[in-house]
Amino acid sequence: MRVLLIGTGGREHALAAALAADPAVTALVCAPGSPGLATLGELAAVDPLDPGAVAALAVESGADLVVVGPEAPLVAGVADAVRAKGIPCFGPSQAAAQLEGSKAFAKDVMRAAGVPTARSFACTTPEEIAAALDEFAPPYVVKDDGLAAGKGVVVTEDRDAALAHGVACGRVVVEEYLAGPEVSLFVVTDGAAAVPLQPAQDFKRIFDGDEGPNTGGMGAYSPLPWAPPDLVEQVMASVVQPTLAEMRRRDTPFSGTLYVGLALTADGPKVIEFNCRFGDPETQAVLARLETPLAGVLHAAAVGRLAEDPPLAWRSGAAVTVVMASAGYPESAHTGDVITGADGVPGVLHSGTARRDDGALVTAGGRVLTGTALGATLAEAREAAYAIVRGISFDGAQFRTDIALAAAEGRILLP
Repeated sequence: MRVLLIGTGGREHALAAALAADPAVTALVCAPGSPGLATLGELAAVDPLDPGAVAALAVESGADLVVVGPEAPLVAGVADAVRAKGIPCFGPSQAAAQLEGSKAFAKDVMRAAGVPTARSFACTTPEEIAAALDEFAPPYVVKDDGLAAGKGVVVTEDRDAALAHGVACGRVVVEEYLAGPEVSLFVVTDGAAAVPLQPAQDFKRIFDGDEGPNTGGMGAYSPLPWAPPDLVEQVMASVVQPTLAEMRRRDTPFSGTLYVGLALTADGPKVIEFNCRFGDPETQAVLARLETPLAGVLHAAAVGRLAEDPPLAWRSGAAVTVVMASAGYPESAHTGDVITGADGVPGVLHSGTARRDDGALVTAGGRVLTGTALGATLAEAREAAYAIVRGISFDGAQFRTDIALAAAEGRILLP
């Protein structure tokens, strides 16, 4: 199987590592790729937001399967253009990708499907935002309606700050705060059949103790030793299947990865958000433990035969991923800083790196690298992941020191 993988980040590096390890994959092309992806496959230049260009590359490269990693190309309609060429593509259509492309659309789908989620209001004017904020007690939750690379959400006790964020975004969703531990669940689906991966937890804020502004994610771990044993079964029944059924009812069936972001509240699991792709950095931790070859699973979903696949197999133990971010992140990203200690190190996945003409590896984004490690226990996996990260250096490097710490110490309690 020849696979074309679209993207540049840590999620794509994790996907590429899993795809390259699949004996069924005879060739892997990564477009536009990164220094990390260059170690696993051939790189090809393409604008990932140009559906026609991606479809042409899929034909030119003789792809048997196209895997679209990031959300923006999916919202732009890349999967539709690839499928129009008769090539299987893993990723939802442009219409179905609105589950992530518009928070208001996702809320409408959830209401129609009876999915448990926060009460909310879609707002487009300062007056509407102010009125919606008055419906809720703090902390206030204001979400940019469109794509914001994981940084469009403000959760704050400060009403003025919440209002300012909403006004700056323009179109937003204002919703009630959901109290409880957060969980990420990836579900691979062909629109009808759905296969859950193992749950993970990520860490959105920049600093230890969940302080500071939201980021695209500063680390993750899987599995969740504190989660209820029937959590996945419950979410599949109350969230995933009703959502897929509603999307089919709207003649926009969803195939690809449905990312379900959950809060485990005192009233049970409730959806915080949907994404239309694998999450970053949770993918790095989750796929590190997946034993089943990945390409066959994604191809089965792309061609509508997922129900024929056997159950997924998982490695024992735990996986932890720690993100290294550039100076100034998340408000800005300092680029061009030389990175040492990362080349050739197992477990290092590239999120935002580049090669200088002299061959030096340099920072090229907000989230720069991730260190991912397996361990027999969560504590062992943490120790190994932090050993990777502490062996890497670049000017202004930032990373949290408490990824998976509370879970490893048994300090996460359900409401």
